[in-house]
Amino acid sequence: MGISRVLESAPFASADARNERSIVVGVTHPQTCLVLGARLRALRQAGFRVTVIAGPGALLDQTAAAEGVERIAIPMRRGIAPLADLVALTRLWRFLGALKPDIVEFSTPKAGLLGALAAMLRGVPRRVYMLRGLRLETASGLKRRILLAAERLAAACVHTVLCNSESLRQQALAFRLAPAGKLLVLGDGSSNGVDTERFSPGAENPRARLGINPDALVIGFVGRLTRDKGLPELIEAFDAILRAEPRARLLLVGWFDASEDALSVPLRVYILTHPQIYCTGFVADTAPYYRAMDLLVLPTWREGFPNVVLEAAATGIPVVTTLCTGSRDSVIPEVTGLLIPPGYPEAICEAVLKLLRDPDRRRRMGRAARAWVFDRYLDERVLGLTAAWYRSLLDRPKEPLAAQRAQLESTYPAD
Repeated sequence: MGISRVLESAPFASADARNERSIVVGVTHPQTCLVLGARLRALRQAGFRVTVIAGPGALLDQTAAAEGVERIAIPMRRGIAPLADLVALTRLWRFLGALKPDIVEFSTPKAGLLGALAAMLRGVPRRVYMLRGLRLETASGLKRRILLAAERLAAACVHTVLCNSESLRQQALAFRLAPAGKLLVLGDGSSNGVDTERFSPGAENPRARLGINPDALVIGFVGRLTRDKGLPELIEAFDAILRAEPRARLLLVGWFDASEDALSVPLRVYILTHPQIYCTGFVADTAPYYRAMDLLVLPTWREGFPNVVLEAAATGIPVVTTLCTGSRDSVIPEVTGLLIPPGYPEAICEAVLKLLRDPDRRRRMGRAARAWVFDRYLDERVLGLTAAWYRSLLDRPKEPLAAQRAQLESTYPAD
């Protein structure tokens, strides 16, 4: 269905015409919808008419249908694509003009930039850029400068940059993406929190179905199988772990993402043919797989706030992750897990073997991790704070159009 036909359909009448409060939540790729469901539901239950925007795909359609929200598919390229970006910007501008939302929340780099710019040009009165991470942290040279400029422009077009964690807020401040007063963290961070009933300890797990011996020591990973997630280092470390502990097995719950940081073909073949590595591919429900693990490893190079660490913690297993932005907020060192520097297979090997060889310590950490989640990251608490904050935005006066234009003209500090 073409964009004009979508905009003419009855469900997309303007918010003013319906006398309702409307919020648009936009992301670049439909796979991000995997982490949007609970957020969309919370906003709808808070009384908003919710519309989700993403690239076309089954995940967008399924998420919108499951959460009872409207959806619109607008193709957006992840990489630099000037002509395609201009088309997407025009479509976003037309859509926002038809809907006239009270609030927009755009996240992920491309949707954040194009959505924030379209919303500012349309004069949407309350604009939020949800910062879920900084891709520029693992870029260099010209690409890094372009990504930095794009992040600064996106931040200049909105009223608030909502950061996923405190370390991400500090990094955004260091990169001078926006003034300190514009960078906000709600509560203790995280965009969703975690459902502790769904992610919980239990006897049922997929080890038998996967062919993993009940006595094996299972090291788990959940997420996209990419370089930025630290997969090359994890695979190198696992071979060393296996030599030291023959009962070790590696369970990779995720898919080979065709992104800019995709794994090389030889490494993918190595993973798929390794007799002690179990790779599930994409799974819709990851919860049971955590119960098959003795610990989770996330050797990432950059995060916003990793959902998988909270999910593992809620399941009662310890985590080994890195000192990088976002990931270091997700663990209490030596209490709920271990923090290591990124990029060092030796550090992964040492930390994992410490935990594999000390089951009592793993159990203590797992109990502490679940208690920590209950104290700070219950989904009802995190999403309750989110919904309440967005409701509070409705009480703020609309920004004059002249002030919106002046904001963009004073965009970035000089480097």
